[in-house]
Amino acid sequence: MKKLSGKKAFVAGVGDDNGYGWAIAKALFAEGCDIILGVWPPVYNIFTGSFEKGKFDESRRTSDGSMLSFLKVYAFDATFDKIEDVPQEIRENKRYVEHDAFTISEIAALVERDFGKIDMFVHSLANGPEVKLPLLETSRKGYLAAVSASSYSFVSAVRHFGPRMHRGGAFINLSYIAAEKAVPGYGGGMSSAKAALESDTKMLAFEAGRAWGVRINGISAGPLASRAAKAIGFIEKMIEYTKNNSPLGRELSADEVGAAACFLLSPAASAITGAVIPVDLGMSCMAVAVDSPAFTL
Repeated sequence: MKKLSGKKAFVAGVGDDNGYGWAIAKALFAEGCDIILGVWPPVYNIFTGSFEKGKFDESRRTSDGSMLSFLKVYAFDATFDKIEDVPQEIRENKRYVEHDAFTISEIAALVERDFGKIDMFVHSLANGPEVKLPLLETSRKGYLAAVSASSYSFVSAVRHFGPRMHRGGAFINLSYIAAEKAVPGYGGGMSSAKAALESDTKMLAFEAGRAWGVRINGISAGPLASRAAKAIGFIEKMIEYTKNNSPLGRELSADEVGAAACFLLSPAASAITGAVIPVDLGMSCMAVAVDSPAFTL
């Protein structure tokens, strides 16, 4: 029997087949876990249409030959806790109006109604509308939007899904080295949002652990050329920098992050909570850029 047979995971933030959320869902599925997806309403029809047309078939295949499938795909917008928070213009937007529910509290209740309690929650989402702006040029509105979408969304997800999770269950989020160190170009308040996410991971580990017996962890992942990352504009340079300067000296694959997340979400990691684990080829341990002309051994 596979080690996660009988388990159910809600994976929030999948929008295509080349991001970390997809890789984590695939890794969990390969171990027998049933997958429930939460997809941002503006890309919901694109994602489900592509899936149904077989455009993801090649990347759906797992190591044992099975094809990644989902119990259900919900529209899910983690910037809203309840329907009363949603501005009228968004409720009437054509990409939202077709969905009866999409806020965190609504989807948490629907998931419990449809499938009972779950065992895992994956937070693989972030958004900074001013991410291309330096922090000094970021507006208050843009800064708060980044924190709301990228870190507070996790707090709200734990609040609403925690009581609907089996004891011993686990949450995981995805952070980035910019939470701890300056990464020029990663702006718009996103570095602050990731720092908040990592801090919240620790506090939520205590509060949710005591309240519901669940674990809270994060992964600080290295750069990946996903659709979302490409919007920042310099992801290829960061991948090349990691390849040239990390201890392992190569590119990181999404599947490696998927495997790490699968472990942290599994019973094998039952004593690990409140941790943010770097999965970045060792990049976070480096203090110098070894490809710099100023550095020679």
